[in-house]
Amino acid sequence: APGAGRGRLAIIIDDMGASLQEARSLAGIGVPLTFSIIPGLHSYREVASFAAEKGIETMIHIPMQSKGWPQRRLEANGLLVSMDSAAIRERLNEFIRDIPRAVGANNHMGSEFTEHDEQMASVLESLKQKRLFFIDSVTTPRSVGLRLARELGVKSGKRNVFLDNEQSYAYILGQLKQAVRQARKNGYAIAI
Repeated sequence: APGAGRGRLAIIIDDMGASLQEARSLAGIGVPLTFSIIPGLHSYREVASFAAEKGIETMIHIPMQSKGWPQRRLEANGLLVSMDSAAIRERLNEFIRDIPRAVGANNHMGSEFTEHDEQMASVLESLKQKRLFFIDSVTTPRSVGLRLARELGVKSGKRNVFLDNEQSYAYILGQLKQAVRQARKNGYAIAI
């Protein structure tokens, strides 16, 4: 469009680690993507190695308690609001060891967890120690993730667009176009 600015669009593919075939298919698109991998999923190590081999950036997709929990299932290694700081940090360090080439992290679910300052501070301090950035997936409008990350000096950003809240080609294409518009307008956008 005339007068439209140039922008950078980051596309993060969440929930990776269940299937190596899925990782291969996505890599085959030939567009720069970031894989956010849930530690502990069936093929997460293979997916992380494959990404490293192909020069695909990886992140840790940290499972966190949602408002629907326990009815809404959470991975066995997920972070709960009831956990103390030491337990949260220990689990984070395990995730970082599990996906050693990760450059950052974002939350998987977490509509409950990300609203709690103390718990989020434990996560962010662990990431900061390892120089990893944090992307707030914004699964609740009341997330404290981005604000706290900035206060603690953790490199951070937030999701602008969810691409596939609906599993239809037309919907996803529409969301992708919205992400492109935002990137042109603001100089960048993050789509998940």
